[in-house]
Amino acid sequence: MNVTRFGQLLSLAAGLLDFGTGLGLVFLPTQILPLMHVPVPPYDALIFLRFVGAFVAAVGACYLWALLLGGAERLRSCLEFTVLFRLSAGVFCIVAIARNWLVVGWISVPATDFILLALQLWLLAKLPSYESPKSL
Repeated sequence: MNVTRFGQLLSLAAGLLDFGTGLGLVFLPTQILPLMHVPVPPYDALIFLRFVGAFVAAVGACYLWALLLGGAERLRSCLEFTVLFRLSAGVFCIVAIARNWLVVGWISVPATDFILLALQLWLLAKLPSYESPKSL
């Protein structure tokens, strides 16, 4: 398997994971959280969790959109762009767990983010780089 094909498969997996999780957090948070071993917060707090779910779904949609449109340049751009989301979400969750803002059940979020971050950085080092045309 070549590196581009691996990048496509990784994008498909990450896209489906994030898009599905995000939609689950938006529409079915009381069913999704127990699967993560996370207690369901009071009803008033669920609106914030649903809001986060919308962003998670959007990140997943970025991966899937890049695959749908095709091309190595779009794949590379998506991997570069989502590195920032992976890093920020992973670091925030680690800090929040360490400070007891989040229960330890949330550890699956930074674990997933950091694994995908490492794979994406590896892929970006292997994938060809593309330069955009210079504008006048």
